[in-house]
Amino acid sequence: MEPIYAEIVGTFLLMLLGCGVNANVVLEGTKGQGSGWIVITTGWAFAVYIGVLVAAPYSGAHINPAVSIGLAFAGEFPWSDVPAYVGAQLIGAFVAAVVVWLLHKDHFDATPEPARKLGVFSTSPAIKNTPLNLFSEIIGTFVLLFAVLYFTDATLQDTDQIIGLGSLGALPVALVVWGIGLSLGGTTGYAINPARDLGPRIAHAVLPIKDKGGSDWGYSWIPILGPIIGAVVAALLYLFLS
Repeated sequence: MEPIYAEIVGTFLLMLLGCGVNANVVLEGTKGQGSGWIVITTGWAFAVYIGVLVAAPYSGAHINPAVSIGLAFAGEFPWSDVPAYVGAQLIGAFVAAVVVWLLHKDHFDATPEPARKLGVFSTSPAIKNTPLNLFSEIIGTFVLLFAVLYFTDATLQDTDQIIGLGSLGALPVALVVWGIGLSLGGTTGYAINPARDLGPRIAHAVLPIKDKGGSDWGYSWIPILGPIIGAVVAALLYLFLS
């Protein structure tokens, strides 16, 4: 599988299962309705596990623009490959969100509150405070990339290029994301991944979802910029300590 296709597929699987657990917990009439934060964080951890498991041998399983950018800042991924990886990640996330909507369409139709519908697709703050919401995304992504940089040591196929998340193995990455969600995720929903929020938010905006309300574009820059800043800070600290 070509690396770009692997990033599309890996991100698709991540978002299919991640947005899927959101839908199962928050939408009306599902078997998992109201099952809570522990189910959401566990579901996202397993989503990471499966996305990384599939994509790792072919692309390194970044499945996150912040990871691609952070690894490039750390000198462990070529900058020339970053735009293609980010584009692939956004495509995978968008398509997955559309599939989640189709799968749960009856439950979307049965759910009266627009905020619950948007919550399937994208993140939002528990308490709106722009500086602290941004800081939350910075810190969560810092932890993610800092862990990745210290665990990664494998190479891509027959080259000596360090490629990132895939070299960790799928389970450790999932555990890192699970820990971030449990400990730091309650303030903003821990996007820690620009594609995770932007791709589904675009899907929410364009899909014919019944009584969906707005897509909250005023908040959307935080789960994009915050993870990128956090990844860059992690990369710079890693370089300083190395």
